[in-house]
Amino acid sequence: MSGRLYLVPTPIGNLEDITLRALKVLKEVDLILAEDTRTSKKLLSHYNIDTPMQSYHMFNEHKTLDGIILKIKAGAQLAIISDAGTPAISDPGFLLTRACIKEGFEVQCLPGATAFVPALVNSGLPSDRFVFEGFLPLKKGRQTRLKELAVEPRTVIIYESPHKLVKTLLQFQEYFGEDRLISISRELSKLYEETIRGSIAEVMDHFANIPPKGEFVIIVSGYKEKKK
Repeated sequence: MSGRLYLVPTPIGNLEDITLRALKVLKEVDLILAEDTRTSKKLLSHYNIDTPMQSYHMFNEHKTLDGIILKIKAGAQLAIISDAGTPAISDPGFLLTRACIKEGFEVQCLPGATAFVPALVNSGLPSDRFVFEGFLPLKKGRQTRLKELAVEPRTVIIYESPHKLVKTLLQFQEYFGEDRLISISRELSKLYEETIRGSIAEVMDHFANIPPKGEFVIIVSGYKEKKK
């Protein structure tokens, strides 16, 4: 009998933001694939889960894939978790999911935490139609992507790190214009959760005086063609 793969979302900050079903799965599977076992150990210890873990991250996912597939083929029940949020959303998980589907294994993704949903909803910007970009390209293709997003009519969602935030906002100002509405959320679900809303110019002024800290979700309003 073949095994199964569970993709299990984990809290993005507050450890209470995990479902009862997720805890049950993590306790019952044979092995947990963790992006960083040190980070995941804190979560598992908090809930008294002693399931064995194996490191599975972007630097080893290709070379460990075949061995993991063999485990599932032998009947093992596996769960994959990232450091925070839902696996395969700007985190490892896609390659393994695709391989399991190709092999005919059962794959289940549990509902749960992911950073961009609360950031989008509390932005106050249109949430009926949106495009998720994750992290923008670092170099090659970045300008091309920014030009495309500048005329994207849907709300745009982007992840950014603190040390690149100001540079990214300067590029937004250049490509989108300083009046485009934007919302930036950081430390979602944590003690110092904060959302800054306004025009790109206004948000730029804010971070010119306050150094960025934490992981950021940027929500940019869609392009609206000016009426003639």
